[in-house]
Amino acid sequence: MLTYAIPCLFGLEGLVGDEVRRLGLSDVQVENGRVLCRGSEGDLPRLNLNLRCGERVLLALASFPARSFEALFQGASAVPWEDYVPRDGQFPVKGHALDSQLHSVPDCQRIVKKAAAERLGRVYGLERLPETGVKYQIQFGIMKDQCTLYLDTSGPGLHKRGYRAVGVEAPLRETLAAAMVLLSRFRGRDPFRDPFCGSGTIAIEAALIAKGRAPGLDRSFDAQRWAWLPSRCWVEAAGEAMDGEYDGTYDIWGGDVDPRAVRIARENAVKAGVEDLVRFDAADVKKFRCQGEYGQIVTNPPYGERLMEKEEAEALYRAFGAIYRSVPPKWRVLVLTSHPDFETFFGRRAEKKRKLYNGMIKCDLYQFAR
Repeated sequence: MLTYAIPCLFGLEGLVGDEVRRLGLSDVQVENGRVLCRGSEGDLPRLNLNLRCGERVLLALASFPARSFEALFQGASAVPWEDYVPRDGQFPVKGHALDSQLHSVPDCQRIVKKAAAERLGRVYGLERLPETGVKYQIQFGIMKDQCTLYLDTSGPGLHKRGYRAVGVEAPLRETLAAAMVLLSRFRGRDPFRDPFCGSGTIAIEAALIAKGRAPGLDRSFDAQRWAWLPSRCWVEAAGEAMDGEYDGTYDIWGGDVDPRAVRIARENAVKAGVEDLVRFDAADVKKFRCQGEYGQIVTNPPYGERLMEKEEAEALYRAFGAIYRSVPPKWRVLVLTSHPDFETFFGRRAEKKRKLYNGMIKCDLYQFAR
């Protein structure tokens, strides 16, 4: 059995843990900023293809105390790197160190690199390794003097689904957008609305969830090129993921006052393969209305920090709050913003408030129910 670590945005750990359990992996442990689990080599592509809220999939190789550079070197030297990295493999090193005696990340990078290179050189009988082949990204994490070494199986983060080649300013990370949709309990049967859609990420993630389409099917991963992982694992995982898709008629809509953003949202929907499931229109939020007894409004309005002046953002919140009072009683409303006084301008206290991060921006997800 292999051990996997799945880093995630703070606040999304429980959702990622639920995703991992649904995939059938064992020993799932939810920790701050990550989820640990155990699985087979066949679970490596399954995790990469199917996770909606995790940021990447790391394969844990070793964990040991590292209170000195010598201890770090010896611990890294003990890893059987030759089981993973071939003769010509590239093995760059990156990582982080927190609350530890070893706090210089560049120095730790050099030590881990040297240890791996010396071991691989001995095994392959080479004084200098060519590093001209496939990349095997080594990562280390040192927390309270305990070092864990990983291989990054994903490459670019899992939030890079492959459908958003271009975007508008201040894009919402796809993993966070998917989490917002999941927290709204949207499954495709009810109307879904995003009146501040920007480049369409929330609505597109809603369409992918409604369709049951695995978010990683349209992109590649570093581990797809690894010689020790059989290609059949990827074929079987992709087949399983596609078997979970189903057709249906969905009422998913996104609107934005900026016609350019709407054009980009439509283009992104085409890239994601959901252009037939979601509609985008140029629309002013002041004219936004809801039809139907049930539904979800999930949105990420401008924060007033980068996209517009703060006063304009606050005016939008007031307008949105006035519209909310006309929303049918059984609609759920989720709003993500970093503005600390959003509830004041919106004119109502949220029933729930969840701390989340949009990149490095600390936000709150406000959940309203009539």
